Amino acid sequence: MGETLMLLMEVLGSALLGLALSATAARVLARRLPSTRVVLVSGVLGALFGAYLTHFALGPGHNTLTATFVGGVLVSAVVLSLLLRPASGPRRPPHRTPFSLPSRG
Repeated sequence: MGETLMLLMEVLGSALLGLALSATAARVLARRLPSTRVVLVSGVLGALFGAYLTHFALGPGHNTLTATFVGGVLVSAVVLSLLLRPASGPRRPPHRTPFSLPSRG
């Protein structure tokens, strides 16, 4: 019974942390992210996968709730960073080397 309760706490806690992280990212970086629904789902799924990965990597007997939460949040942050689009702003012209001539072919 204790192991089941611990796994349930890991899943629910990781999902809530992933939801909080993705909601914050959607609010702060709204212009650089796709739709809010995609961001929220990606954050939660990334956190759940990170928690699973951390739980599996630590192995039996070494699972701590804190380590699982940290692993979930880190993977969720990586997944959310993959959704970012480049910032729109003034673009610089491409860099040319000094004294370079345009090529014709």
